[in-house]
Amino acid sequence: MLASLGMDLPHLPRPAGNRRRLCFAAAVLTLTFAQLAALAQTAPSGAAANAESRNSAPRIESLMQTLEQVRSITSVALSPDGNSIALAFNGARGSELHLTGIAAGAPDRIIAPDTIAAGPNAIRGACTDSHPAWSPDGKQLAFLSDCSASASQWETTAQDNIFVWSPATNAMKQVSHLHGEVSSLEWSPDGKSIAFLYVENATRPAGALNAMKPWSGVIGEGGIEVQRVAVLNIADGSVWDPIIAKKLHVYEFNWSPDGKKIAFVASQPPGENNWWVAKLYTQEYPAVACSGPCGLYRILDPTTMTGPLHGLQLAVPRFSPDGKQIAFIGGLMSDQGSTGGDIYLIPANAYSAAPSEPKDVTPNRPASPAWIVWLDDHTLGISEHLGGSTHLTAIDLTTGKDVPSIDLTLPATIIAGTDVMSVSTSNTANVAFIRESFDQGPEVWAGPLDNLKQVTHLNDAVKPPWGKAESIDYTNDGLPIQGWLLYPANYAPAKKYPLIVSVHGGPSGAATPRWPGASFTAIPFSALGYFVFLPNPRGSFGQGEKFTQANRKDFGYGDLRDVLAGVDLVEKRFPIDKGREGITGWSYGGFMTMFAVTQTTRFRAAIAGAGISNWKSYYGENSIDQWMVPFFGATVYDDPAIYARSSAIDFIKQARTPTLLLVGDRDGECPAPQSFEFWHALKAEGVKTQLVVYPNEGHHLIDPEHRRDALRRALDWFETLMPPQ
Repeated sequence: MLASLGMDLPHLPRPAGNRRRLCFAAAVLTLTFAQLAALAQTAPSGAAANAESRNSAPRIESLMQTLEQVRSITSVALSPDGNSIALAFNGARGSELHLTGIAAGAPDRIIAPDTIAAGPNAIRGACTDSHPAWSPDGKQLAFLSDCSASASQWETTAQDNIFVWSPATNAMKQVSHLHGEVSSLEWSPDGKSIAFLYVENATRPAGALNAMKPWSGVIGEGGIEVQRVAVLNIADGSVWDPIIAKKLHVYEFNWSPDGKKIAFVASQPPGENNWWVAKLYTQEYPAVACSGPCGLYRILDPTTMTGPLHGLQLAVPRFSPDGKQIAFIGGLMSDQGSTGGDIYLIPANAYSAAPSEPKDVTPNRPASPAWIVWLDDHTLGISEHLGGSTHLTAIDLTTGKDVPSIDLTLPATIIAGTDVMSVSTSNTANVAFIRESFDQGPEVWAGPLDNLKQVTHLNDAVKPPWGKAESIDYTNDGLPIQGWLLYPANYAPAKKYPLIVSVHGGPSGAATPRWPGASFTAIPFSALGYFVFLPNPRGSFGQGEKFTQANRKDFGYGDLRDVLAGVDLVEKRFPIDKGREGITGWSYGGFMTMFAVTQTTRFRAAIAGAGISNWKSYYGENSIDQWMVPFFGATVYDDPAIYARSSAIDFIKQARTPTLLLVGDRDGECPAPQSFEFWHALKAEGVKTQLVVYPNEGHHLIDPEHRRDALRRALDWFETLMPPQ
């Protein structure tokens, strides 16, 4: 739903959105989107204008420069022999693709169609290259590039296509000529084909986080783009895409070990909305010849089940090595790519058997599996949220117990591709992933789990300007709660410090250790002399599926009590000035910020990014309403009272806290009218407030200037209202 990744993962790649007219509340009918966008360009007046001048303060500018020095690594692929790594990172000219070995001192090599020379002295051209994927035998590397061969030279285009490079011969070949959005490359087991997700003639990425199309015309009846899984034949460049006949929107897929089937998670369009009601299918490859969609089977439909997965979500489908089972993660989840739940198994031929419930192989697990890989027919490798940390282990399916020899907990955030906590594996004991924490910017680590080594050193020179981090563990309402506390830079116990509470998005998400970029996040405040508390209240990943579901039909109540109990604990243990406490968050964290300031006056200042103020009006405005029924128990039309109960706007008379509101004008997940409603209400009640709307932005701010502006405004807002001494 509300970007469990939120604005807190600036280094990690994400999906995108939908198309549907926002339903303005009656009180805001006179404000146009042009006027909303203009707000982003309007200079604040009075005290806020004085605050904005603080942008030139040397310490803030120095902090911004430090944040902007970090180089983001977007994907990593470990070769099947476990010795080489292909990685994509953002360089001076855009995304660069490099090849290096995991051994210390291994040479680095640029991989690009327009590279002038091979080897360490290569000069990269203008093309951008990304998303590496090794063939099963390790002899070829596929990747995406916007290069295009003209009569005399390589040129850049607006279109990514698939290229294949052979390390042994240095031969490079463009193997596709597509027109649309391409992602998620996966080789067939025989190495002759590549499956990928494809939106033909796409006008925007096919997810819920990026900017929606401008609202015009007949809404919901035209221009709906469908993402399907297609297969490219490397030899002749032909593309096979039979699922289009069914017009299913595909989110994730996986080849069967024999290459004769593809398992995938899909729904009816629009895909941005229906991720929350997707089903599990298999498709025979190649499909038998017939007049309709042949060889397509529905394996699992959560809406027809009676067990614990009824009405919930499924993700990350994976065929077992013998092809007899499909493992997946199921539970109450939020946005695609941010996964957590229990691990289930279902027969791969469930369509031909009597209907049966999938088997939950991790019931009551005190953690949230987020990514899985089969190690053999009886063992699943797991990457999971454990509290606010990352835990890597494996489960023996015959005993239901963890494998003792595979056990690593990292106070860090990891990723290899598009899914949080994904890991790149090999045919050996070696693995690879991108790792970042409060102490270290993103770098690639690789090797066996018991001897991981840092492979890249892109960000070694960038040192954290903020204070140390400490895990805070406590109990509230009988529930175990975990959070992270960042100390102020240059901490002196004898001083009193202000505190900023930052609530993560989601609601199914987690605050985990990461290095912030130059975008909206609370971590940089530690560098300016604040304590920063990042709680993981009920509803978060990390304590098991029951804990994740503990805030259903209870938004703003139990979860807020958990947050405030953590603040109470921090106040007792650390030198906090209770008169200088603030709260912030983006997405679900934005809602929690809005709701909190209507429930308590303990906060001196607040910043709500892409928040939700009125769940009743939100239901008709957003582009992703399917997520709401599992969380609220009914539609707003069937049970409006449950939505009103958690709406900050219904308690606006109790609000006293100065609140800054930030939002993109084309946000389909948390539409701008929600922020406008809250801003309008605060102004009417005489509460200090400011609304900033960023033009042509979705749920995530993409434009670098907008990202910097949001962070600068946040720094100014808190520094003005609750400055450190």
